[in-house]
Amino acid sequence: MTARRRLVKVPASSANLGPGYDVLAAALSMHLELEVEETGSFSVQADGLDVPLERTNLCVRAFEVLRPADGISFRIRSEIPLARGLGSSAAALVGGLLAADHLYELAQETEDVLVTAAELEGHPDNVAAALYGGFVLCAQDEGRIKATRLDPPQGVEAIAVIPPDQVPTEEARRAIPEKVALSDSVANISAGAELVLGIERSDLTLIGRGLADRLHQPHRAHLYPRSMEIVEEAPRMGAIGATISGAGPTVLVWTFWQSTGDVMKELSERVRDWAEVRRVPFSPIGADVPEL
Repeated sequence: MTARRRLVKVPASSANLGPGYDVLAAALSMHLELEVEETGSFSVQADGLDVPLERTNLCVRAFEVLRPADGISFRIRSEIPLARGLGSSAAALVGGLLAADHLYELAQETEDVLVTAAELEGHPDNVAAALYGGFVLCAQDEGRIKATRLDPPQGVEAIAVIPPDQVPTEEARRAIPEKVALSDSVANISAGAELVLGIERSDLTLIGRGLADRLHQPHRAHLYPRSMEIVEEAPRMGAIGATISGAGPTVLVWTFWQSTGDVMKELSERVRDWAEVRRVPFSPIGADVPEL
C-alpha cells in the first residue's frame, strides 16, 4: 500500500492594518510549506528553522487536534520570519489542520477550520487571512467567528520592513490598556470604515486616511520606536501609508505600484543598518493543498 503524503502551502499575513485590531488582516506572498507523510515513525524536520522538533511544534499540535501524529513525518519550510508580526504561528496552525484534514480525507468545512485555528491562536484575524487569502474582516456572530473576504485593492502593493528583534504577541497585548478613551474609539471606527471602503473601491485616498490608529500602535510604540518612526514617515517617502504588522515589530508599508520601487529604495537606505526590506505583494490566494 502506497504511503499517503500531502503538501500544504499557507501564506503569511498582516493583522490589524492600522485601526482594525483583531478584526482586519491581509494575506501576503510569503509562504510556509508543510509536507506530511505516513512513514511509520513520528519526526519533524524544519530546515534550520528555530522551532520545536517534537509534538509541541505548532504544526504538529494543530494536526493532533484532528488526528494523532503517530507514524507521521512532518517537513516544514518557511519564508515567514518568526515572531515578527507576519502570521508565522497562524500559518503553522492552519497548515497543521489542513494537513490532517486532507491526509485523512476528513472533509472539514473551511469555517470549521477557521474556528479551530482561531481557538488555538487566540484571535481570528491572521488565521482567516491565511485560510481565505486577500483581505478579511472578522466578526463574532452569536459567539461564532465569521470572516468576510475582500479582494486586494487594484494597484496597491506592500513592502515589509522587518527588524531582527522578536516581539512576543503576549508582550505586545499586555501593552494595550484595558480601557481607552471614547474619542480614540470613535477615531478608529471612522478610520476602519474608510479603510474597508477604500479597499473595496481601490480608493488610495480612503486607504491612506484609513490606516490611522489610536488604540494599539501608540501604546506599543516603546516596544519598537524605530518601527513607529517608519510608520510616521512613510507618507513623506511617497507611500500611501504604513502600519505595524500584527504585534510588530515589522512595518507594512502600503504603496501604489508606480511608487513601489522608489519607496523601496528610500526605505532600504533608511533602515540598512537595522532591518530587512522585502517586497511582499498582497496575496489573493489563501492556504492551498496542491496535487503531488
